[in-house]
Amino acid sequence: MNISIVTVGKLKEKYLKQGIDEYLKRMTAYAKVEVMEVADEKAPEELSETEMEQVKQKEGERILAKIGDDVHVIALAINGKMRSSEELANTLDKLATYGKSKIAFVIGGSLGLSDKVLNRANEELSFSKMTFPHQLMRLILVEQIYRAFRINRGEPYHK
Repeated sequence: MNISIVTVGKLKEKYLKQGIDEYLKRMTAYAKVEVMEVADEKAPEELSETEMEQVKQKEGERILAKIGDDVHVIALAINGKMRSSEELANTLDKLATYGKSKIAFVIGGSLGLSDKVLNRANEELSFSKMTFPHQLMRLILVEQIYRAFRINRGEPYHK
């Protein structure tokens, strides 16, 4: 299985990089997982609705450029479907079973994802109704993907 995590912006926090790198290293036994960063759009603090949409569109174009036609896309979105760790594991297992070996998880920038990205997504996934920094979501996501592989293999992992 080939998993891509397409995300907006560069990760600067060393502690987050260390955590992500640890889980990526652990996952080499299960799948090829890569993180693809796309540039975030520079914008002032105060934006109009139109300007916000323009920022999301530009970031969205960069995201879509990283995703092939044969990739199953799971967009992280606050209004997406919430799943337990076991349900996420089951989803990944079913995708592999039905020949969907290329999966991309998409994490938007601070304003979220463009409609084009959401329309391209095969499904939307939410981790919570709460809002998390998109940099932190990377760590949470790679941990959950790792946990899903452990669950699917029947390997022990703390609950």
